[in-house]
Amino acid sequence: MKKWFAVMGDPIEHSKSPAMHNAWFREMSIDATYIPVHVSSESLESAVAGLKTLGASGWNVTIPHKTAIIPYLDELDELAEKMGAVNTVVRTKEGTLKGYNTDGVGFVRSLEEAVGKSHKDKPVLLIGAGGAARGIAFAMQQQGYKNLTIANRTVANAQAIVDEMGTGQAISLTEAEATLADFCILVQMTSAGLATGNFSMPFSLDRLTKGAIVADIVYNPLMTPFLQAAEEKGATIVTGLGMFVHQGAIAFEYWLGQSPNTNSMIAQLKVQLGGY
Repeated sequence: MKKWFAVMGDPIEHSKSPAMHNAWFREMSIDATYIPVHVSSESLESAVAGLKTLGASGWNVTIPHKTAIIPYLDELDELAEKMGAVNTVVRTKEGTLKGYNTDGVGFVRSLEEAVGKSHKDKPVLLIGAGGAARGIAFAMQQQGYKNLTIANRTVANAQAIVDEMGTGQAISLTEAEATLADFCILVQMTSAGLATGNFSMPFSLDRLTKGAIVADIVYNPLMTPFLQAAEEKGATIVTGLGMFVHQGAIAFEYWLGQSPNTNSMIAQLKVQLGGY
């Protein structure tokens, strides 16, 4: 029987997940399809029940439902439970719904694909303390990164993540700017990554060390203002596109037990997004 998958969110029209997964299905001759589903917050519970009743094999979850969906699932993966957010739902053989979060591990895969795995002892600065930051912080810790600092406008929010991890430190954006030269890897996870009309940098990159590795989790546009500024300082740039593709690939693996071709997908999406 043909399998089908979905992505739910509000809005959802912009999502490139359907094109990505359907391309992988074609490449791998898998009889399946993947559709976008617009779900408002008010209809989330009925949407989950509907997807289950209609036989969806699994689905992705995007803004604003990553946390709100949790009460409607039967169980959570350990990392999703720590993060308090789900971006992938798997329908198990028993028919239950299990939630996972592939965002953080997807980021780590994309980072290591770009710069290798030799930086796990180097000091890392995570900028932001929202849901994305939680996911990436826990995933980096799980994958062996030992020297994590979280900088945020509200230090208490960063401290809360540090306390849960049981390691690392929390600092203000002002402190981050002053000590920027101490960090080998920077990961930008605030809304400053978006190229909006009222864009403002979280802080100046004047003290950024030449050769530092600077990543942004935004993938559209590929070159965010933050990355552009870092590149001008001589940094090695990691765009958010790899994270997007790898988080989707990990979800694909959970659903189907097979690994899709991430390299060709990244190349295809680079062309669509204007290249870099």
